[in-house]
Amino acid sequence: MAKAFMAYPELRDPYVVKDIHPKGCATILYQGKAITLSDVRAGDGLLIKPKYLREINGFEVKPEGACCKDLCVPLGDQLLVNLDGQQWFDLAAFADSLGQPYVVDFEANVWSFAEIPAKRENTLVNAMAPDIELADRSGNVFRLADLKGKKALIVTWSSW
Repeated sequence: MAKAFMAYPELRDPYVVKDIHPKGCATILYQGKAITLSDVRAGDGLLIKPKYLREINGFEVKPEGACCKDLCVPLGDQLLVNLDGQQWFDLAAFADSLGQPYVVDFEANVWSFAEIPAKRENTLVNAMAPDIELADRSGNVFRLADLKGKKALIVTWSSW
């Protein structure tokens, strides 16, 4: 019988507690990225420096609001907070205003944000696939529009 083993057992010991990030930092999880910020203020919300917003979710603070492409959210006192002469951006309040779900482990100071619904809606304007033309193995041209009103499964493959 083969012996079971784990890859990198020193990293997978369930009885040893390891810090996720240095003390005083926060880790933000969003769209497959893990961003650790040292300059944060935690509490009921997550206060970050406005300059980190673009790195986290693609938005940036402009005079008209927090903007990502053609989507702009007006900034209010709940989003931009002044503490000790410094300006902070409340990422949790921003997520709440956008209806973006998130979960937080306050003890570990790890915040995980789901997809922003308004950004998702921009990509699915009418839930219709674009019309494409492809040649089949015999050279006959096939149009996706020929299947209008029917369900279709499109399978693609590439050797690279």
